[in-house]
Amino acid sequence: MKDMIIPKEKINTLVERALTEYKVVAPVDNEGVVLFKPITDPSQMTLEFSNTKIPVKAVLLEQTETLFMFSRGKSATVHYPENGSKVMVLGVRPCDAESLAVLDHVFLDEVGDPYATKRENTVCVGLTCTAPGINCFCTSVNGSPFSAEHTDIHLTDIGDSYYVEVKTDKGNNLVKSMSDLFSPATEDHKKKKKEVEEKAVNAIQRHMHTDGLVERLDDLFESPYWRNISLKCLGCAACTYVCPTCHCFDMQDETTLTKGARIRVWDSCMCSEYTVHASGYNPRPERMNRIRNRVYHKYSYFPKNCAVIGCVGCGRCIDVCPVNIDIIDVVNKSSEVKP
Repeated sequence: MKDMIIPKEKINTLVERALTEYKVVAPVDNEGVVLFKPITDPSQMTLEFSNTKIPVKAVLLEQTETLFMFSRGKSATVHYPENGSKVMVLGVRPCDAESLAVLDHVFLDEVGDPYATKRENTVCVGLTCTAPGINCFCTSVNGSPFSAEHTDIHLTDIGDSYYVEVKTDKGNNLVKSMSDLFSPATEDHKKKKKEVEEKAVNAIQRHMHTDGLVERLDDLFESPYWRNISLKCLGCAACTYVCPTCHCFDMQDETTLTKGARIRVWDSCMCSEYTVHASGYNPRPERMNRIRNRVYHKYSYFPKNCAVIGCVGCGRCIDVCPVNIDIIDVVNKSSEVKP
């Protein structure tokens, strides 16, 4: 699939046409807070932003999601909500696109999980990160601010136009249906794209030392280091709710006399009640246990079980932590701790 360009003034036309076939979700500026939201008109979206406050996981793994409804009459019946609508998500940063590949390890293997259907029906249109934030560190976790991996179409702002990379059949089908909006990329366009990429990489100032990290953490599981880290943690769980790869959830059955629904809601391993057993026993009774588990889940358990780091380096957890716990410092300083 050859690379192309689309003039910026034609992006609105692309969205208008997509709205006739897709539910379009795009970044929307809500009084300075940019969130992914469904739009009905291209004027509602913004492509001038650093990153969304809540990651793209909220589109495919909703914060509150009805899995099925049930009712009781002469016999019990179960109804499943329709998840077959086609969705186009526009403006997905490379770190968020990478996070979907991480979530795939969790939810695509689950038979009948609605995530799988939504993933199949979603076209992901990525957008190169031209101005990484102060806490971005994607290059430390095998990512980059311009990676087109895990997107169907990827856009890079090269001035008056977007450089377009088509990565999958889904993306190709979308582009072919609007072929009049695109033109072939020239060598000059490719040169401009390369300059944008180099500038973006050089803008990333923070780095996490991940070499040998799994082995390092294996040696530090019982270290008092984790208790020291946890002393200022409030247990607010903000870090997990803005994290693109955190996926803990709770199940709730809401019922009346004759009908009800099973609902999946976001939860957090940083909450004290999360691991409480029916017997009352809690295997992670202290905040130290929970903050250690969060670090190990991303940088030890995921690499061991899925051969991928469970962190995409977006820096959101650093940005929102009210007591300035910095995951980059936590991991980097662990190399100074003696087992």
